[in-house]
Amino acid sequence: MRPSRSTSKPALHRSGRSQKTRGSGIPVRRPYNACLCVDQQAGTPLANIDNPAAEMAADGFFRIALGVEYKGSRYRGWQRQASGVATVQETLEKALSKVADSPVSLHCAGRTDAGVHACGQVVHFDTQVERSMKAWVMGANINLPHDVSVSWAKVMPADFHARFKAIARRYRYVIYNDQIRPAHLNDEITWNHRPLDVERMSEAAQYLVGTHDFSAFRAGQCQAKSPIKELHHLRVTRHGKMIVLDIRASAFLHHMVRNIAGVLMTIGAGERPMEWMKEVLESRVRRSGGVTAHPFGLYLVQVEYRDEFELPERYIGPHFLTGFSELDG
Repeated sequence: MRPSRSTSKPALHRSGRSQKTRGSGIPVRRPYNACLCVDQQAGTPLANIDNPAAEMAADGFFRIALGVEYKGSRYRGWQRQASGVATVQETLEKALSKVADSPVSLHCAGRTDAGVHACGQVVHFDTQVERSMKAWVMGANINLPHDVSVSWAKVMPADFHARFKAIARRYRYVIYNDQIRPAHLNDEITWNHRPLDVERMSEAAQYLVGTHDFSAFRAGQCQAKSPIKELHHLRVTRHGKMIVLDIRASAFLHHMVRNIAGVLMTIGAGERPMEWMKEVLESRVRRSGGVTAHPFGLYLVQVEYRDEFELPERYIGPHFLTGFSELDG
């Protein structure tokens, strides 16, 4: 039976068009060093919400939201690319299309770059196919490779949109701070061999909290209409040899988190004073901020929506940090 607006299940809007962007290669693995003048030009811009509300789902269609986790190491970002290189979007669409027995087109909350991971990504798609939520989750996971996983599924109202209805996004950047390169998690963290002073990094980070012009932390190819963003929090904490940058904002500029991480590591290593963060911010010039940090340690950990949507809540990842109670909240 095909759904209609009079049924108990909500029917939903046809999503807005996806934007074509340039692809890039998967980043080469190196230890992070401020002397490396390397700016990763990977993938597509992180999602911004400077955009009108998207279209609603067409009559007769369900709008389904999914929670998605993935390890981005072998993918050239989220966004499907015409060249046919491996992307998370295309991989997940193929798996869901097998479950639906018809083509599925996805829209996500945040279009992550090559090498960037997610444990709190939210996506949606429209379909006329009726499946239980368990069938969408289990069916997708059976057809997915080991580094992509669907954690939940939910039928949504017609006006829900994974990107445009998001009110905040949260990222974590994980640094392994030790002289010896780690054999484990080596493509899921950023290795920095220099001793980093977390107190200096934390104090410098506070210059960025609030509403500012973040042009100095914006990639040259960023497509956001405005560089002015509100940063809700930026916490820097140490957990053994792990240093975690936890950052939350309504929206982010392209490479914004990685550029902030690069400045903080330079300050943490004692190469620049804490006040340098303020100087970089006020300069509004990207080249003032030095190197862009590698993508390996970056995770999209949470996307927030209004309570009315009642989306399932899981842990704030990545999974190997869930035992640290200081990171909760």
